[in-house]
Amino acid sequence: MVHLFNNYIFEPILSLLVWIYQNLSLGELGLAIIILTILIRVVLLPFFYKSSKDQALIRKLQPRVDEIKKKHKDNREQQGKELMALYKEHKLNPFSGFLLLLIQLPIFIALFKIFRDPELITQTFENISFLGIIDLTETSMPLVVAAAALQYLQAKTSMKVNKKNSTSSNKNNSLAKMGNSMVYIAPVLSFVVLTQLPSALALYWITSALFSTGQQLVINKKIAEVDISPKKEGEKEKAEKNQADEKADKQESKKNS
Repeated sequence: MVHLFNNYIFEPILSLLVWIYQNLSLGELGLAIIILTILIRVVLLPFFYKSSKDQALIRKLQPRVDEIKKKHKDNREQQGKELMALYKEHKLNPFSGFLLLLIQLPIFIALFKIFRDPELITQTFENISFLGIIDLTETSMPLVVAAAALQYLQAKTSMKVNKKNSTSSNKNNSLAKMGNSMVYIAPVLSFVVLTQLPSALALYWITSALFSTGQQLVINKKIAEVDISPKKEGEKEKAEKNQADEKADKQESKKNS
């Protein structure tokens, strides 16, 4: 596993960072990290966009999810079927949020492995500062604070997608409560983690958060235009099914009588 990580993640990222440093960043390591982060986000944009869009749509659909759970609270099987039908109707994956973590974590670990090795850094890069002020191998509190603040902005932006549906019942559901909590928990966790890491990772975090916030604004605009009301065809099929069930019940009653 370590061998695969080194060959397919760590070494390619290190090589790309070195190439950017030598050819695009004018010998500025901080700028090289920013360019590297943007390139990574652009290459992985389809995955990030799909995952973020699914999560935003799930939040918008929460009132319908609560309605289904309430309607079939005593029938878990039917509840599960209707929820899966709802997700299928809007072509989303309720577990896509894990994809973001699975994609980002190896990249973050690779950058951590690069900047925790002083010997590797000094042998590979002549200038290890950002703007000639911040040593990227050491913790920088200004960058840590900026990263935490942007994490808050990103989380807050992602919660705005469901603003029009923010009724009192929606605010009381478990997903809304968890989302509101994460708006504050995520920045605190970011702050605590980054105070223990080289500022190069804080710079990566800042750039990624800015990219994600811009992406989320685009998603919010598109999600706002999505009609989450039940489709008329679906309502018609449901009514026909109910009529068929009622007819079958009457026929069964006649037989029994």
